[in-house]
Amino acid sequence: MNQTPPIADVELRRASLCQLLHWLAVGRVQPQALADAYLGAIERIDPQLNSYVDVRAGLLHDQAQMADRRRRDGVIGRLDGIPLALKDNFDVAGWPTRAGLPGRDAPVQDDAHVTARLRAAGALLIGKTNMDEGALGAATDNPHFGATHNPHRHGYTAGGSSGGAAAAVAAGLAVAAVASDSLGSVRIPASYSGVYALKPTHGEISARGMVTAARRLDAVGLLARSADDLTVLLQVLAGYDADDARSRRRRVAFALPDWEPGHLRVGLLPNLAAVGVEPEVIEVFEAAMAKLPHALSDRRTVDFADWDFGRTRRAGLLLMEAEMLGTFASDLANAAKPVSARFRSMLDFAARKSAADYAIADRVLDAATLKMRRLFAQVDVLVLPTTPQGAFPLDGPVPDSQADLTSFASLAGCPAVSLPMGHLPNGLPVGLQLVGARGSDLRLLELASVCAATLDTAPMYPVIA
Repeated sequence: MNQTPPIADVELRRASLCQLLHWLAVGRVQPQALADAYLGAIERIDPQLNSYVDVRAGLLHDQAQMADRRRRDGVIGRLDGIPLALKDNFDVAGWPTRAGLPGRDAPVQDDAHVTARLRAAGALLIGKTNMDEGALGAATDNPHFGATHNPHRHGYTAGGSSGGAAAAVAAGLAVAAVASDSLGSVRIPASYSGVYALKPTHGEISARGMVTAARRLDAVGLLARSADDLTVLLQVLAGYDADDARSRRRRVAFALPDWEPGHLRVGLLPNLAAVGVEPEVIEVFEAAMAKLPHALSDRRTVDFADWDFGRTRRAGLLLMEAEMLGTFASDLANAAKPVSARFRSMLDFAARKSAADYAIADRVLDAATLKMRRLFAQVDVLVLPTTPQGAFPLDGPVPDSQADLTSFASLAGCPAVSLPMGHLPNGLPVGLQLVGARGSDLRLLELASVCAATLDTAPMYPVIA
């Protein structure tokens, strides 16, 4: 009798979430073996990357054994046996939620909404991933827990603030990850690290139990190695939560994935250089668009002369810094375990601003909503690079413009997907961003999947074997 050979650990770590679900369903792999493959890789590789701040092997083994039993009994959840990572600003009962800060060592009592959803679906929680201090940054160069390195090149940033989550997914240290996105915190590291990311429509996934940055901007973000994986995660996590003030009961219809490629009205910015996109990124973007004449055929230049991307990013940043003064008041007062001088300085900037300054920044959100409505009356999707630049050295200057191209979707509350579109001359990846009207999450993911198949530019995972 012929026996199917076991799947090598590196192949398990290379596979997408959807592929692993198939292998689990047909018995090609068991949850315990899958957990062991990821734990072994973390032990070997993560000392180079520093993507995790908290991994509990014993608890992961316990979860995997329970998943093994559920599969034997035939009653399983949608993600049963899949090892996932969670950014360290989500509550997990019995674990501390550090949010990248030094003084948050006490375990929390309850799970965040997404943690509970993942548990109910049978997912295996590997651990908590590294992030920028207080989620205020886009480099994941944390002064308390160390920098996360880009899996493509040591010494380079993985992006942020969800850099640990993106690096773990790219390096095959997690099948996928749940993180947060307030101004681009999953899309920026997805672009730099060569993975896929979704910032859903604002309120589509409950943020209850997530340490807030700015409630009107915060979104639960998803990171994976394929667009189809993001769709599965969205279907598991989305839904109304009466205990989250920002959760929505589908006031905007959650549109079905029924766009017909080739008949979409595609919006493009008239001059990427004028909004600060670096020449090398423009070259990769234009090469990617040249490969997509059928999926993105009806192209129209959209007028953004009335929109200042830098001002949008600065307005969102002020809203975050001002709200963080309250969220992190006890951390700022903790002399025994102080926050960094940089973090304190950024919040002090907001403290020196007036209520009128805050109100002016807040009005930019309304302006973004109106801009979004006018934009998507003319086109179906806005297509642009995810970031103006690629990953940069951790020991070099940090560009101010990292979130310029991601902030519009955040302030407008609409969904955005980042997918790999190619590599810069230095070999590092950079992302393509698709932005749609509120509720078009599934349509964007379908389009991302079509584009990804045509481009075929995603790196071979795991980036680090």
